[in-house]
Amino acid sequence: MAKRIDSTPKKDGYRMPGEFEPQRQIWMIWPERPDNWRNGAKPAQRAFANVAIAISQFEPVTMVASREQYANCRNMLPPEIRVVEMSNDDAWMRDCGPTFVVNDKGCVRGIDWDFNAWGGLVDGLYFPWANDDAIAQKVCEIEGVDTYRTPGFVLEGGSIHVDGEGTLITTEMCLLSEGRNPHMTKEQIEEQLKEYLNLEKIIWIKDGIDPEETNGHIDDVACFVRPGEAACIWTDDPANPFYEEAQAAYKTLSEATDAKGRKLKVHKLCLTKKPCLLSGAETIDAVEGTLPREDGEVCIASYMNFLIVNGGVVVPQYDDENDKLALEQIQAMFPDRKVVGVSTKEVVFGGGNIHCITQQQPAGR
Repeated sequence: MAKRIDSTPKKDGYRMPGEFEPQRQIWMIWPERPDNWRNGAKPAQRAFANVAIAISQFEPVTMVASREQYANCRNMLPPEIRVVEMSNDDAWMRDCGPTFVVNDKGCVRGIDWDFNAWGGLVDGLYFPWANDDAIAQKVCEIEGVDTYRTPGFVLEGGSIHVDGEGTLITTEMCLLSEGRNPHMTKEQIEEQLKEYLNLEKIIWIKDGIDPEETNGHIDDVACFVRPGEAACIWTDDPANPFYEEAQAAYKTLSEATDAKGRKLKVHKLCLTKKPCLLSGAETIDAVEGTLPREDGEVCIASYMNFLIVNGGVVVPQYDDENDKLALEQIQAMFPDRKVVGVSTKEVVFGGGNIHCITQQQPAGR
């Protein structure tokens, strides 16, 4: 039976594994909010289904769906994808779901961070968010996984990447934002991360590329490919909307060492040739308390928002001329994995991508 543990993962010998380590399954949430997704979320649902199907060729997938959407979700997904009914506020499992930790014996536990919709009443994206804040515990209960709760400490899974060997990458823009943990200093936030993820070293990148939505999550900017190696977005084009952030992040990572003292090898990953712009905003419902949307907004279309799975990497595609180049660059980073592209423009229109809508559960015993 799953229980709450009044300790910390570091004290108990648990660590957050790298995404490239063996996984048991991937968790997702079915989209439906008409005030976030175009056309009553129907195009987004097809994109989520395609992402889930792509992942399922490598490992099991569990899709969470609301009571209202359960039958539709079940009908749109193949039988090998498990569907579980669960209340939710929106479809970002990376950020509201649990962060899993493991020990050397292969036991798995979950961290249930405080979730406040990316900034709470300061600059959060919707209200209320209580259903989403409860998802991490529910996922762990279904899996029989004990949990650590962090009352008073807000964190989303998309704001962190680890190498599994004591190093974490994050952004100051997100973790030091006013809507997260304004009562804590940078040093206190570092201590909390070290205690709950079992870390020795935190590499701070100054800015992410989406200040308006997630306050600059790292998973659009950089990640660990394997211990000692990272990937980072890159462009030579000063006209690219993400040029300055990409150049600065690459410089920071190239000069960084990890917890083991290794100088990081940093792989460059291209950005889209043309900005990805929102269209069809008139089909998104206007609701008080939800960020309004307009046609022509620059969407955060980053190839970095891929997901590493057992034997594969699932990569966003945007109908952009750099789609093929991104797949080639990622294949070069992961020569032993099959790289699969999925068209995810509809997910980007809602404010995230493949990494944002998924959460991996490590293999464990």
